[in-house]
Amino acid sequence: MIEAVGLTKRYGAKTAVHNLSFQVRPGTVTGFLGPNGSGKSTTMRMILGLDAPTSGRATIGGRPFRQLPNAPRQVGALLDAKAVHGGRSARQHLLCLAQLSGIPARRVDEVLGVVGLQDVAKRRSKGFSLGMGQRLGIAAALLGDPQVLLFDEPVNGLDPEGILWVRNLMKQLAAEGRTVFVSSHLMSEMALTAEHLIVIGRGQLLADMSVKDFISANSADFARVRTPDGEPEQREKLTSTLGEAGGQVVAEKDGALRVTGLPLPRISDLAHEADVRLWELSPHQASLEEAYMQLTQGAVDYRSTIDQRAGLQEAPAGYGMPGGAPQGYAGQGYPPGMPGQGQPNPYAPQDPYAQQAPPAAAPGQGYPPPAQGQPYGAPHPYGQQPQAPAQTAPAPQPAPIEDAR
Repeated sequence: MIEAVGLTKRYGAKTAVHNLSFQVRPGTVTGFLGPNGSGKSTTMRMILGLDAPTSGRATIGGRPFRQLPNAPRQVGALLDAKAVHGGRSARQHLLCLAQLSGIPARRVDEVLGVVGLQDVAKRRSKGFSLGMGQRLGIAAALLGDPQVLLFDEPVNGLDPEGILWVRNLMKQLAAEGRTVFVSSHLMSEMALTAEHLIVIGRGQLLADMSVKDFISANSADFARVRTPDGEPEQREKLTSTLGEAGGQVVAEKDGALRVTGLPLPRISDLAHEADVRLWELSPHQASLEEAYMQLTQGAVDYRSTIDQRAGLQEAPAGYGMPGGAPQGYAGQGYPPGMPGQGQPNPYAPQDPYAQQAPPAAAPGQGYPPPAQGQPYGAPHPYGQQPQAPAQTAPAPQPAPIEDAR
């Protein structure tokens, strides 16, 4: 079991972790959640004795990590998959760790097989992809067959098959009675893997409860109700009926109703009594991600802003030149893929005139001047050009390109 009591860590004037207390029990996958900069990695480092706490203590099985006899045989951890000598092969890296801890060499080949790296065991680790590096880090954590395991973002860089494998591995390790502590930002994956959650924000404990209780405590379930689309009077009648029964009804953009405060059977009975037909009556339970965002929205340190891109976009070559915009952009403002800045929607249907080839001009006639107010000097629609005066003599022909050079 992992236990933290009053754990605090300060770096100068910054407090990374403040008075943090929790327990990670065996037989359960415990998820460790929190925004970037909340102190998750610092907490794990203090548990493993890599950072000394400013105050408080962290113990594993009742002892600090540094006091555990032959700690690698009792605790396995993956904090940084890149903490490998790039010149060593996967097998050499694991063999060095095994020899330091008195682990037999045959165990190295076993864990290479468990993580699926047996075919690249002799390759230097500097050539490994991010996913392969993660697998090697997991192999190192499993090397001593420990009873306590800590993983910091173990699925980074893994493909879907690898993510599924890690999920099943975590559950299997917990089912064997081991203590499994996993930090991750993938809420959908934590919802499928973890049974218990410890959530921190800005170094302080926000929640310590089961996944089910966490979702229930930080979100509101509701029923989604839909009446026939062509009968608005039915929708209004149901809204009034549900409101009189104590329900809270909110209209959604697609025409459905979001109802809270009433169970589904009661909603069905009320609709039946009011002679209202229902096209949909379905329960909605908030996801772990929705509950997590609701709880931690005030503890986020790094928030993004909207990219205005003001004055940074340049018109493609050809705008403002005689003949107007290049083919495909006529009258459309910014080209496709460059929306914004008050220009027309680049995905709007094209100007029908822009799809037509220009008519052949009479000798010396040329094209009409750009229309006033057209974006980037787009031309007048073809077919509306002013008639040129009759020519009494052929206009002089321009010199060939070769002579012009």
